[in-house]
Amino acid sequence: MVHSPGFLALVGDAKTRVQEMDVAQYVTLQQAGEAHVLVDTREESEWNAGHVAGAVHLSKGIIERDIEARIPDKATKVVLYCGGGYRSALAADNLQRMGYTDVWSVDGGWKGFLGNQEVVKTGA
Repeated sequence: MVHSPGFLALVGDAKTRVQEMDVAQYVTLQQAGEAHVLVDTREESEWNAGHVAGAVHLSKGIIERDIEARIPDKATKVVLYCGGGYRSALAADNLQRMGYTDVWSVDGGWKGFLGNQEVVKTGA
């Protein structure tokens, strides 16, 4: 997908403030049993087509509205992913502004997870 320069600038700015991990680092965190909540920030149609096993769905369009009801403890480690790591970075930036203190964005997102079939769940 080709992204517009304005969008890329916005994402680049957000990425200066958010913590990122790649898929391999996420798998290590998961296999170590480290407590966290994995959040898929993609659209519902993307989620329904497949998602990471154990993830919860809070799309980019509603995450700020619904996060406090789903994850009330703002010290919880929250790991966000989207298709490639752009929308999740934007969402992570906003969650930090809302007071969440341990927020991560998965660089590579769903596309990166597709290479690791042990964590992928296809279909709703």
